[in-house]
Amino acid sequence: MSEKITNYNPFDYFDTQAEINSFLLDCYNDDDSNTFVTALGHLARHHGMTEMAKETGLSRGSLYKTFNGKTKPQWETIVKLLKALNVKLTVAV
Repeated sequence: MSEKITNYNPFDYFDTQAEINSFLLDCYNDDDSNTFVTALGHLARHHGMTEMAKETGLSRGSLYKTFNGKTKPQWETIVKLLKALNVKLTVAV
């Protein structure tokens, strides 16, 4: 019997917005900036790339390319995704 292996998405296992926020904050605070970008990619996939494309005005292909791990996304793309995902960043000094 063959088992199908699926991609792991941590956002499939969070029950509350507080858990999502905590995870995103931990990823943002990681020394590797790719950790946060990867987390955003998982969150975007969790919401559906077609929906994210509609919300951001970016193509699905462009979104997949953003999160393929081979390119560094532009800040403008990250900002569009944050807005579409209703993620608010705050600055503290």
